[in-house]
Amino acid sequence: MVPLQKPLIKADHMCFACSPDNPIGLKLSFSDDGEVSRAHFVPREEHQGWTGIVHGGLIATLLDEAMAQWVWRRGIKAVTAAMEIRFKKAVPVGEPVTVRAWGEGERGRLLTLAAEVRLGDGGVAATATAKFLKLG
Repeated sequence: MVPLQKPLIKADHMCFACSPDNPIGLKLSFSDDGEVSRAHFVPREEHQGWTGIVHGGLIATLLDEAMAQWVWRRGIKAVTAAMEIRFKKAVPVGEPVTVRAWGEGERGRLLTLAAEVRLGDGGVAATATAKFLKLG
């Protein structure tokens, strides 16, 4: 049996969700509006699950990344510990969406966050809540 090794952590700037350098990434660019972090995204055909509908896993990625960005942009080192998602409406391919995240509380090493994906007409396509575990 091969012993487990501690993973090598390096800054390779290849985040699938936010890196402008990842050739297959989403290239999300976040900004803050008060206590809310947000990004805009236009899903393309390669992001679909069912024909014309964005894959639910990609919606989950948008929500997780928005909450992770909220934490990171505040100088907190933390990772997703648990996340619950509610899908409310299908997201059509080609329709611009906005993903937003905000903090909801803190207890010990756990941060509670929330996020949503909104369609261009303002309708909520998906929501999430998550616990992030502070590192160190």
